[in-house]
Amino acid sequence: MVVGVKYATYLISFINHGIREIDKTDSHLEEIIAENVSEEIETHSEVEKSLLKILRLWNGLSEIVPLGDRWIGGTVIIQPADKTLKPKEIPIGDFFHKIVMLRDRLRVLEQNINSNKKLSDEDKVNMQQYVTRCYGSLTTFNLLFKNKENWFVGEKGGE
Repeated sequence: MVVGVKYATYLISFINHGIREIDKTDSHLEEIIAENVSEEIETHSEVEKSLLKILRLWNGLSEIVPLGDRWIGGTVIIQPADKTLKPKEIPIGDFFHKIVMLRDRLRVLEQNINSNKKLSDEDKVNMQQYVTRCYGSLTTFNLLFKNKENWFVGEKGGE
């Protein structure tokens, strides 16, 4: 499915491969169903970002979130208190990927809570507050993210 249009490329969402940028002249492209073809298809960056965010939330697509430059190639070392035991080393990229996956799953959980027709509004608010507290517990990991807009955010100022 085409999720964005640029001057010379299409942003296409593939079920098993996520979103890829493909040249408009690529010979492998085949139009299956043309819907709502108009000038409005040419999207602007903010609209594209919003649409991609919605698609990721609802389709389980993972966002590409960059690790901070200073952490690339690093390791996380978990050292037991007993120095005779061997520490566990984990590539920081793998550790970071797990954190991002957790964040993506929390976002899907939020969407499922908010769209659930059987939950009362009060139940939705209570569950949403719990998810927000989970985000707050994960703010320690914000130092790993390259971009601040990807940070975890919990309750602000005790709201």
